[in-house]
Amino acid sequence: MKLYIVRHGETDWNKSRRVQGFSDIPLNDYGIYLAGETAKGLRDVAFDLAYTSPLIRAKKTAEVILGSRETPLIEDAAIKEMGFGVYEGMCISGEAKARESAEFNKFFTDTAHFIPARGGESVEGLLVRTGAFLQELCASEENKEKTILLSTHGAAMTALVNHVKGNLETADFWKEGVPPNCAVTLVEVENKKPEIVFENRVYYKEAVRAWTVD
Repeated sequence: MKLYIVRHGETDWNKSRRVQGFSDIPLNDYGIYLAGETAKGLRDVAFDLAYTSPLIRAKKTAEVILGSRETPLIEDAAIKEMGFGVYEGMCISGEAKARESAEFNKFFTDTAHFIPARGGESVEGLLVRTGAFLQELCASEENKEKTILLSTHGAAMTALVNHVKGNLETADFWKEGVPPNCAVTLVEVENKKPEIVFENRVYYKEAVRAWTVD
């Protein structure tokens, strides 16, 4: 099994450094461009199956990458972005930075001590749901020979990759940083064991890291 794990393209909230989480924000024009360039980079990959977060920014990224392929596309909330509750919509850097953003920014700077806002999700909860998804997929006899696209989000993608690495310490969650928009990580699964082939590869000329996850 081969898993191509992709973070979605840019949105206007990425660009303005706003917290997205469960908020259903579409790709902007640049985000569609990034997905298109990624599609070119993956044009020779024969995807048998694709899973996407149900959020529109991830689903649209998957659709652009798949193009004219008749690949089944399955929505799965297990690879939805981490929910940030009342933090969603808040600007966390720049001139419009919200006063209360310091507490949210612990998510990046002191993840072990990040406290979810009202209505939000914990890092531990994100790791549990993404881990269950990955374990079930890797154990699938039906899919063991398939090449699969996973279209997801910054924190959810990082959680999936951390499971592959065996890194489940919340303090080290962002050890490799935030994946760039449309970054691709390839994981090969043999005998139900996943291994990383390459990580955070981009197929466009300039890799612009968004400061926010989504």
